[in-house]
Amino acid sequence: MGRRKPYTKVYKENQIRAEHVRGMGDVVFKGFQCLNPDCKEFIFVRKDEIKEDFNITCPKCENVLHSNGETKFFNYKLLDLRNRSIIEEGQFTIKHDDYVAEAQEYKYCIICNTIKPIQFFDRHKRRASGRQGECRLCKTIYNNIKNKTRITDQHREAQQKRRLYVDLSGGSKINSKEVYKRFDYRCFKCGKDLRNVEKKERHLDHTLPAYYLWPLTTETATLLCEEHNGEKAEKWPSEYYNSDELKDLSARTGISYEILSGKPHYNPDAIEKLKNPKTVDALLKKYSAYMEEIIKLRNRLLIDCGFDFFQYSNIISPRWIRKADEELQKTSPQATVTNTRPNTDEK
Repeated sequence: MGRRKPYTKVYKENQIRAEHVRGMGDVVFKGFQCLNPDCKEFIFVRKDEIKEDFNITCPKCENVLHSNGETKFFNYKLLDLRNRSIIEEGQFTIKHDDYVAEAQEYKYCIICNTIKPIQFFDRHKRRASGRQGECRLCKTIYNNIKNKTRITDQHREAQQKRRLYVDLSGGSKINSKEVYKRFDYRCFKCGKDLRNVEKKERHLDHTLPAYYLWPLTTETATLLCEEHNGEKAEKWPSEYYNSDELKDLSARTGISYEILSGKPHYNPDAIEKLKNPKTVDALLKKYSAYMEEIIKLRNRLLIDCGFDFFQYSNIISPRWIRKADEELQKTSPQATVTNTRPNTDEK
């Protein structure tokens, strides 16, 4: 569904912005400890400055990490205990290329001015770093301030839009504890233990996306952490999971591997419901205050699978049909609209 229009704005005064953070909202750093065993320095280096041929000098002890370099930690001998012969001997070393490559990524939060692991920032496709400018903690506090001004009608509007999709998909009340237990309280994608996190960080994902009108049920839900729930959003399982994960997911959700590993498609039960005139008319009456959302859904179904549920309505005004067709021509000029129209005269 489309993003809601902003209904509040927070005006900031006397905001503290550290000089070293200015312009750094999309700069990603690699962070790692100096490999000198006698040094405790933790080093941050801009990721875009680490070239294939790199030299990184510790600012405290001046130990150098460089491409093709390595640090030795001990000599070893591998013995065969049966006859005490030496199978192999050599040096235990860490290659600098591997050490820097596996280092954690970090970035600055533009609000609290601190550098944090990059996973502490929500994903944002349009930003150069791929992450939000503010960390998750600051964003939560900011949203709590902003949402205090949300009026009852705006809460109701958001809920009604969600209910529109629930009504079409046939979703039901979820027994979250059953889902947690089935996934052993762990994120299905990364295995993160979610027992001791806030409930809002345990996400019950539409295994088959609501975008395609599939329901969220106790049987079919997937447990994901916050990061991977954001990554998975609106993706078909085959676009996000590997084959082994899809087989595991089929066992846990009861959804066939053929569906999970196949191409995205709309829920046939939801489409069938929209061929019933009583269902369509009831939908139009119930959600008439949110006709823009209904029009978006109608046009999407028409573009993706050539199905127009407006033609099954006995009550829809020709004005709404014209508006939907106009929007369709703007977004998809090549789309073909139905010639079937209600037999009612416009008044």
